[in-house]
This record gives sequence, structure tokens and C-alpha cells, in this order.
Amino acid sequence: MKPQFVQSDLMLADEVDARIPYSRAHLYRLEDQGEFPKRRRIGPNRVAWIRTEVEQWLAKRMEELS
Repeated sequence: MKPQFVQSDLMLADEVDARIPYSRAHLYRLEDQGEFPKRRRIGPNRVAWIRTEVEQWLAKRMEELS
């Protein structure tokens, strides 16, 4: 059975764009390299990221930079 997520558990592309200071194309490259969380298709024309995965990635990046 696939995990069920509620809307607050997901980050849509606009929210990821606002939160992460990289272009969407760069995020997709990082994703392809396994360096950014994978997006999930939630509809025919919509993708989202799991919020906790993005927040953990961001916290790790901030830790690496300090």
C-alpha cells in the first residue's frame, strides 16, 4: 500500500522555489544526481515534494555551510 499524505505534508513547486535559492532547472539536476529529494507526481500536471525531505535537505545544507 502506498503512503498517504495530506496537503500540509507536501510542498508544491512554487513553495519549493520560494524556499530554496536555486532555479528549478538546477534543482532538477540535483535531483537527477541524487543530491535533492525526488519529486512525486500528485496529478496529471502537478508534482510535489515531501516537506520533511526538503526541510532535512535544507538543514543539512545550512549545516555544511556553517
